[in-house]
Amino acid sequence: MRFSQLDRITSLEKGVSISAVKCLSLSEEYLEDHFPRFPVMPGVLMVESLFQASMWLVRASHDFKYSSVVLRETKSMKFQDFVQPGDSLVVNATIKSVKDSITNLKVSGTVNDRSAVSGRMIVDTYNLEEREGVDAAIDRYMNHKFRLNFRRLCNQLDSRKLSSMVADPLASTTI
Repeated sequence: MRFSQLDRITSLEKGVSISAVKCLSLSEEYLEDHFPRFPVMPGVLMVESLFQASMWLVRASHDFKYSSVVLRETKSMKFQDFVQPGDSLVVNATIKSVKDSITNLKVSGTVNDRSAVSGRMIVDTYNLEEREGVDAAIDRYMNHKFRLNFRRLCNQLDSRKLSSMVADPLASTTI
């Protein structure tokens, strides 16, 4: 099962920061079991929201050069409040440093301006061709799909801002 933990990207400054939103609905499948009488977003999915925002920031900052952005480590993750159906989790990620393929980020999630989760993340970027020896066409295909998904998440941004964040995925990617 795949979980898209972001509904939209609200702002992005390449190489600096991103803001995104996850609107939690009672129809989320996992809420049936977590918990039936007090449905709340699991902490691991809050972390996944933070990671997905971080991933989009890193991808856009590198102009979608890398097909793989993976979570290496979380640090000092603090859970301060519940996220319940009807809440909007506002996720922010800020790049603190980049060294080679490793990016360090400060991440946070708030509900109604109250901190729900915060901490640090370390992510790694690479192409499968380089590390796994697979055909470069797989990396190109993955990057194409990520660009399309990114445009979907950014569809409410001003078109000039979006153009500066990512080139037209159909024009710049060969499959």
